[in-house]
Amino acid sequence: MTTPTPARLLPVFLFNGGYIAIAAALSVSRKNGEFIFYIVIMLALIAVMSLVHRRVRLTTGLLWAFSIWGMAHMAGGLTPLPTGWPYNGEQAVLYSWWLIPQWLKYDQIVHAYGFGITTWLCWHILRNTLRQPDGGAVRPTLGMLTLCAAAGMGFGALNEVLEFIAVLTIPNTNVGGYENTAWDMVSNLVGSTIVAMLIRLTFKSVTK
Repeated sequence: MTTPTPARLLPVFLFNGGYIAIAAALSVSRKNGEFIFYIVIMLALIAVMSLVHRRVRLTTGLLWAFSIWGMAHMAGGLTPLPTGWPYNGEQAVLYSWWLIPQWLKYDQIVHAYGFGITTWLCWHILRNTLRQPDGGAVRPTLGMLTLCAAAGMGFGALNEVLEFIAVLTIPNTNVGGYENTAWDMVSNLVGSTIVAMLIRLTFKSVTK
């Protein structure tokens, strides 16, 4: 993984600007207050990620991973499902799509992916800001990776708080009820755990 140069950042910038512009246009034309709210949150997150990048220099892979997550999120709430596709809830959109009926939804995949890469981000920040007593880089120990996974899940909990704010302030959201929130948190746990394991396995293969 490489630190992106300005030339490498331009495609990432254009990609994010493109899908956010499309999502904003669709949200306004459909008077979808929920996703106008989410777009504002997305812009705030992009600003935060820009500040983080200035401090710890995020890799090209991380930037693209977060960009794909953002697009998947926007598409999830704004893309209608074809007639006959199974879905959960009242709105037939991508987020409600049953990939495996009664077992696995698109929403759960996006949660696992998103907070998995958030765990990766937390590890990247720790690795680039901390040093061992001898001056060497920190290793992905069980303790370090548990901390990163817990941080990823903590950001997932913050996401649920933001969704709760949307429920309280915007009519007719597609957030879902208590069971949906619980499955979102389980998905966050699965994604964070898988990525923590991958970080450990990748570190071993690189250092051999």
